[in-house]
Amino acid sequence: MNQIVINDNSFLRQFETRVDGHLAKIEYSSQERKVFLTKLVIPEEISSDGFHEEFIKSVLHHIQEKNLRVVPTSPQIAGFLRKNRQYKEMLPVGIRI
Repeated sequence: MNQIVINDNSFLRQFETRVDGHLAKIEYSSQERKVFLTKLVIPEEISSDGFHEEFIKSVLHHIQEKNLRVVPTSPQIAGFLRKNRQYKEMLPVGIRI
C-alpha cells in the first residue's frame, strides 16, 4: 500500500486523506494535550480492512509526532487500538480500552 498523506484540517477538526478522488476522514476534538478521535468516515469505494488500518496508523503516527495523547471514542478506532497494543502508550493515564 502507498504511503498515506494525512492532512490535519483544523477548521473542520478532521484528519483527512484523498484516495482516487474520495475523502476519508477521522473527525476529532482536542482538549489540552489530548485528541479525542470521535468518528471514522471512509467511503465505500475505497473501503477495505487494509485501508482502514493503514489510515488509522497514519493518523496515530501524525498525532504521535506532536507528542499528544489519544482518546478513542469511535468504536472502530477503539477496536483497532485493542488489537494493536503497541499504541497503548498513546492513551492518557487512567484510560483503558
